[in-house]
Formats: sequence, structure tokens, C-alpha cells
Amino acid sequence: MSPQVAVIIVAGGSGRRMGGKLPKQFMTIGGKPILMHTLQRFVDVLKNPQIILVLPTARIEYWKELCRTYGFNQPHIICEGGETRFDSVKRGLEHIGEASLVAIHDGVRPLVSGALIQRAIADAKVFGAVIPVVTPIDSLRQIDAEGNHIIDRTQLRIVQTPQVFHAKVIRKAYEQPYSSAFTDDASVVEASGHDICLCEGDYANLKITTPIDIITAEALLTAQAKLTKS
Repeated sequence: MSPQVAVIIVAGGSGRRMGGKLPKQFMTIGGKPILMHTLQRFVDVLKNPQIILVLPTARIEYWKELCRTYGFNQPHIICEGGETRFDSVKRGLEHIGEASLVAIHDGVRPLVSGALIQRAIADAKVFGAVIPVVTPIDSLRQIDAEGNHIIDRTQLRIVQTPQVFHAKVIRKAYEQPYSSAFTDDASVVEASGHDICLCEGDYANLKITTPIDIITAEALLTAQAKLTKS
């Protein structure tokens, strides 16, 4: 029986903003690589998910070595990434089989909660295209030719993943040619003419990008482990 949900985990980043030689998705938090935490979150929540992991070609053997070292044996398909995130997702879509829904998630968001995954999937079944968002906490200013001015942050949302779509919707969207305006999967789907529904995100759903994010992620993992045991 084909899985209802296919999960494409995009992990093609080079980690330049992290400042080290090792891409951030392979760095360790909580005793194992970030990417393993990410995959495990989906395995723990979904029944028989089809997980497609998109990696840089040069890092595929390294990932396999990490899996052997850490005894990580959760089933997943490894897919070679492309030059852009758009290309990587497009390649990942070639492996979703007959799944009716596709969830696309950043490999460096290892703290995504089961509740968020389930919420996004449930809403996607109804609306066809769903992304989790949170309201900005900080004040924001816009810079333009006349200087800078305050923006009403209540009118803005910060976009997260997983972004979940009906399979036919996301397949159609990725038939379009690439555009530099495509910043995430929702922007690709929106350009194909489909409306995007917003669901409640999670401030703990951190995207690990800079060294301070590693420290924050470690603290959050520790706190979550304590809550689970209590």
C-alpha cells in the first residue's frame, strides 16, 4: 500500500553562514546529526511515510557513513540535489510515488513538533496548499529610497516548513520554469495559480542557520526531553 504522505526533506545547503567546513545539516546536536533529528520527527508522527532526503551529490556517501556510525536505520530514499532549491525539490518529486499529499521540509528544522506536522497535513487535506507561519516578535523597519519607516508587524508572517500540498497541486506547480522569485514551495505553487492557506506555526520550529542557533537548539532539545520525561 502506498503511503498517504510523501515527505521531501531538503538538505542541500553548504552552511556558509555557519562559518565551518561541515554543512550545518550534518552538525551534531543532542548527540546526533541535525538531519537525523529531522527525519526522526516525521517517522515518529506519520504512519509509513515515504521519506525522500535530497542531498548534495558530494555528501551522499558521507551521509551513508553517518547512518552506519550512528546506527540510523529509518527507511528513506536518497535523492541527488540540484543547483537550486527549486531543482532539488523538483528532483525529489520524482520519488513521491502515488502519495496523495506531499510535505516539503527544511532539513535544518530538527525541532518541528508532531502537533505542527499533523496540523499542516490535516489542513492540506482540505485546502490543497498549506504553510505554517508565526507572527514576528521584533519591530520591523523597511528601507527605501526615502530612508526607512516602521512596518506594522501584525500584518506580516514568518514562513516555516513543512509546507504541505496535494500531490497534483505541487506536481503541476513544478512544471513551471524556474524564477528567482521562488523563495519557497508556496511561492512556486502560488505562481501556478493556487491559493495558499496559512496554519499556526511554532516558534520552537527553529531553522538552524548561524552558530547561535546551535546553542538555542541544544537548549530546546534539553527542555523538550525534560517535558517528555515528566
